[in-house]
Amino acid sequence: MGRLVPAVTRALDILELFLDGDGTLSAPEVTRRLHLPRTTVHELLTTLAARSYLAPVPGRPGRYRLGVRACQLGSRYAEHLDIAAEGQRVAREVAETCDETVHIAILEDLDVIHIAKVDSTRAVRMVSAAGRRLPAHCTAAGKMLLASLSQDEFDTRADGRELAAMTPRSITDPDALRAELAAVRERGTAFEHRESDPDVHGVAAPSATAPGRWWPRCPSASP
Repeated sequence: MGRLVPAVTRALDILELFLDGDGTLSAPEVTRRLHLPRTTVHELLTTLAARSYLAPVPGRPGRYRLGVRACQLGSRYAEHLDIAAEGQRVAREVAETCDETVHIAILEDLDVIHIAKVDSTRAVRMVSAAGRRLPAHCTAAGKMLLASLSQDEFDTRADGRELAAMTPRSITDPDALRAELAAVRERGTAFEHRESDPDVHGVAAPSATAPGRWWPRCPSASP
């Protein structure tokens, strides 16, 4: 194995800091968190910004956010990733832990689509299938994904839309749904209590499928 290059390691350490918090950092914050000399941090930030891996935050002098080049690299990585196969792998790992039916889901508009599923080994199982589309507000995975949207984006998608009920327990009031999504963001998990099916309870959480990268998908274990 070859020798690690310190300057490259430090530059990557800086980029990975932007995965946390609000996605913006200043030079003093980078210096404090990485315990690097101020001159070194300034030079690295200047270089990363010059190559478009970082960009100044408009209206906030001295602060940086990830730049367009970081987005381009992430997009190229995603082009070569089989989402369904990766989702099936994650579902299998979760199912082996809890022995419940597990779904991996993505969000499309205000619906949730199951892209992978693994059944439990129990005699009583949930009837479902990969490819099924459901109203996101009625499922645990859907609530988790809706909670990942900014308030403005959610309001844009939900404006003038009726929240359909799948069972008497489904949330149909927009304000009640906003309160539920706020609770999901606070907890980091979402729950469904017989809201899409009278016999189903579910729990969902974000799925980390690659180091340092969170995908908007949720395993939903449904006893």
